[in-house]
Amino acid sequence: MSKPKCASESVPPCDLVSQEAEISDSCDARSQGTRPAQERRLLSLKHDAILLLGPTGAGKSPLGDLLAERGLNGRRCVHFDFGAQLRLAAAHGGEGLTDEDVAYVQKVLTEGALLEDETFYIARAILNGFMVANGVGEHDRVVLNGLPRHAGQARDVAQVLDVRMVIALECTAEVVHERIAGNTGGDRTGRRDDSIEEIARKLEIYAARTHPLLDHYKAEGVQLRLISVGVNTSPTDIVTMLNEKED
Repeated sequence: MSKPKCASESVPPCDLVSQEAEISDSCDARSQGTRPAQERRLLSLKHDAILLLGPTGAGKSPLGDLLAERGLNGRRCVHFDFGAQLRLAAAHGGEGLTDEDVAYVQKVLTEGALLEDETFYIARAILNGFMVANGVGEHDRVVLNGLPRHAGQARDVAQVLDVRMVIALECTAEVVHERIAGNTGGDRTGRRDDSIEEIARKLEIYAARTHPLLDHYKAEGVQLRLISVGVNTSPTDIVTMLNEKED
């Protein structure tokens, strides 16, 4: 998959693989240069984050929505569903994204690929826009769902957010298939990527690239919460378990 290029007035079109840092700085400066002072201050803060991990169908999105509704341990939460935000960017674009970036996002979604390290500036632009739109405050927590998905992204996310907790929803492939077939989480309606073959492909990618993030964050000393998910486990069940463990 060919990757987009990023250019600014001070930085010529560049090779993304060899000049990743320059691209990120250039694109971030371009997107923030025209922002009001209040927005620039918001984006200069390093907010606390909770990362939701789990295979497709485990219930990450419904859990993120519930945390956004109720908060956790007395703190407001905002749910950053990266898949949903990517679909919005593919359809409508976004601040800091060029037409070429949007076309690349569309291709990523069509092919079911992951954004790699050299295109993290796209994820960062989408994340910045989300945080501004939701007025993320200094003491709010950002609930990350779908980002990061591999170690390279985790290192990039660490430049923007401080991941303080990882909630890992653990379940077998059989449970995943049953949850999706029964729409246990209520978030599968209209999904076109829930075929048996597509589910199997997602589970393979998750096992190979995303699940190892548990070891990454464990080594970083981040608090890990492992939650066993069954066919009928609801987001309310999970929040109850989280609060019990907190107590």
